[in-house]
Amino acid sequence: MKSIIWSSLVCVMLLSSCSRGTIDFLVEEPQNKVAPAQYTFIDKSDGFDKVWWELGDGTIGNDSIMEHTYYLSGKYDIVLKGQKGKKISDMTKQIVVSAPQKCLVQIETDYGNMLVELYDDTPNHRDNFLKLAEDGFYEDLLFHRVINGFMIQGGDPDSRGAEASQRLGVGGPGYTVDAEISPNYAHVKGALAAARQGDAVNPQKKSSGSQFYIVHGKPVSENQLTQNEYRYGFSYPDEVKKQYAENGGTPFLDQQYTIFGQVLEGLHVIDAIAAAKTNRGDRPQEDVKMSVKVIK
Repeated sequence: MKSIIWSSLVCVMLLSSCSRGTIDFLVEEPQNKVAPAQYTFIDKSDGFDKVWWELGDGTIGNDSIMEHTYYLSGKYDIVLKGQKGKKISDMTKQIVVSAPQKCLVQIETDYGNMLVELYDDTPNHRDNFLKLAEDGFYEDLLFHRVINGFMIQGGDPDSRGAEASQRLGVGGPGYTVDAEISPNYAHVKGALAAARQGDAVNPQKKSSGSQFYIVHGKPVSENQLTQNEYRYGFSYPDEVKKQYAENGGTPFLDQQYTIFGQVLEGLHVIDAIAAAKTNRGDRPQEDVKMSVKVIK
């Protein structure tokens, strides 16, 4: 009897030491698989000492539920690996992210992210902004000037690591961009526009090479728009009038600065940054850093 029991125990121990875990995971796909596309990967594995992900773009993680955003189009091999003892098992699934039809960037902040469309009919500003973003120019720069009900401004290279008392707002890449002011665009909430020096020293309204602002704004009356149309001799498109009515803006800036983009997602982020407490010079008391990613 003892020999039978001992044999059974040995058999169980051998099965336990030789058994492998079960590797498996689920992919929750976004409704729109166009960059930027956020995927969720859920680990369904069992019986491993440790499990980790390789998400196809250099990202590695070990959370049981991984949420990840893909900013570039292409095919990605998602690999889940599990290790038990010295043995490693893995499973691979492929996802495909399509390129957006619009020219898009994502401006990331501690307050959240803003998805921004850059306009094709302001090509000089579009291409300049894309180049700076891809070169990492905007990484860790500040929104150094914030005025609630008006706008949030950033892009001064001197703001990276700037002391709290440092004067900001005059830095740039060493060049300007010719104006591309269009009657098709207006300073509605979320409009992305280029900062510039005043008319007295800049009658051609040339834009800063890197500094930009995003409109926060206030409610706008129809009378304000009518006065602008009379003053500058143009007519607002119906869609612009609708945006002003729904979200407000700063129409007194229209036709004075180049607008080259619009926030598509993340208007609440503008609200949050605009509400930040500021010091003298309209600089937030707590630094508001940015990172700009090109989506393609």
